[in-house]
Amino acid sequence: MEVPAEIGQIVKVLRGKDEGGFAVIVRIVDDRFVAIADGDKKRFDQPKKKNIQHLQLLPAVSSIVADSISETGRVTNAKLRFAIQKYCNGKENDDGQGRRH
Repeated sequence: MEVPAEIGQIVKVLRGKDEGGFAVIVRIVDDRFVAIADGDKKRFDQPKKKNIQHLQLLPAVSSIVADSISETGRVTNAKLRFAIQKYCNGKENDDGQGRRH
């Protein structure tokens, strides 16, 4: 069963020029698409629309991002970068595995 995407969820990009990078879901477009931003190349003001099938939905959801978006309708790029950095630092010991196709 597919894990439903939610705002504030950390994702790994599996397809496209940002492949291998991390981002945060900032908006659910519909059943197939979400808008993602990383606070760096893809800012909150101009998020990237991605097919959910091209993303690996990770079990981490940033409460900072989710709360900010639900309260004000937006989030700062610094918070997006912080959420991704915090997730990546927490999983450093997990990185030694090769990619599976």
